[in-house]
Amino acid sequence: MANSGIDQDAVIKVLNNILEAELAGVVRYTHYALMVFGYNRIPIVSWMRAQANESLLHANQAGEMITHLCGHPSLGIGPLLETHRHDIGDILRESLEHETQALAEYHRLLDLVDGRSVLLEEYARRMCALEETHVGDVRKMLLKPGE
Repeated sequence: MANSGIDQDAVIKVLNNILEAELAGVVRYTHYALMVFGYNRIPIVSWMRAQANESLLHANQAGEMITHLCGHPSLGIGPLLETHRHDIGDILRESLEHETQALAEYHRLLDLVDGRSVLLEEYARRMCALEETHVGDVRKMLLKPGE
């Protein structure tokens, strides 16, 4: 499929990076949900599982964009760092790093397609907004009351 002025190979590469990062998010959040203990376990586990489900949705959306461009979705998965630190603060800091890296990939995509493909630009903008919201949510969760 031809799109006006986009570097299809570069766009597919970034979309594959996004696909891999989102798949890593599925694994990461599923693992985190299993490792949460303490008084607030139930709402935190629920939030983590929702994040895993959303990451899977986002991976599928990235894959659809790749195949829309006649590309081949990666079978890879982004980096998974097991720190063996399962304090909720450590988990949230790792989540923040993961979300920040995913946001950077969506911004790379937006830079590549801005003004060149309405479909890809709208997709990238929507995903940037969602990831920025996630980053903000995790930052708020890391704050102590009164900070």
